[in-house]
Amino acid sequence: MANNINFASASDIKLRERSIVKNVYAWMSAGLGLTALTAYGVANNQGLMTALLSNRLSFMMLFFVQIGLVIYLSSRIQNLSKNASTLAFLAYAFVTGVTFSTIFYAFQIQTIFLAFLTAALMFVGMAAYAQFTTKDLSGVGYYSRMALWGIIVTMLLNFFFKSSALDYFISLIGVAAFLGLTAWDVQKIKRTNDQFLSSMSDIDYHRASIYGALTLYLDFINLFLFLLRIFGGRNK
Repeated sequence: MANNINFASASDIKLRERSIVKNVYAWMSAGLGLTALTAYGVANNQGLMTALLSNRLSFMMLFFVQIGLVIYLSSRIQNLSKNASTLAFLAYAFVTGVTFSTIFYAFQIQTIFLAFLTAALMFVGMAAYAQFTTKDLSGVGYYSRMALWGIIVTMLLNFFFKSSALDYFISLIGVAAFLGLTAWDVQKIKRTNDQFLSSMSDIDYHRASIYGALTLYLDFINLFLFLLRIFGGRNK
């Protein structure tokens, strides 16, 4: 009697190999890499830096473009094609890189490297914890979001008071808040992967990956910025 041999189709193999979590980290890394390369490239172009620093209007326009791209991706992700969602995410990473080029002007390179390394280690630690813990981190996410609103209000008030002690305290709370959001967001991505991956279409898989990458990208960037404020080391 002939043996019955079942050959898995290419689509079945691809389905089994898919992981939203891995894809999120891949896209997040791509976004951070693009941001870093753009920031470094602009910072080393004297003409671009002069134009950026001497024209407040252009800098504000870049800031509003950043906000617009985040809102666009967050609100329209379910309706975007693969190309559109990818382009919007990479465009956001690029524009962020342009604005981040001013960091090289404001801070010493050693401080930037230390803040980035510390943020990376903290991020990896919280992501690993969220990946393997059985504890529901919804409460952590809730209080982290509340802390974030408090930070925004306090930063606006400190714009007038200009208290260095309060600024330092805000930065400490900011680090704690974004560590909490990192853990919560990673756990949400993991749950989405566990619960819905098998029934996801290819386009929904891509959308979930891009949206997750944007979420973790924002967590990491803000963690880095608050650490940078704590470490100081501004150029004179």
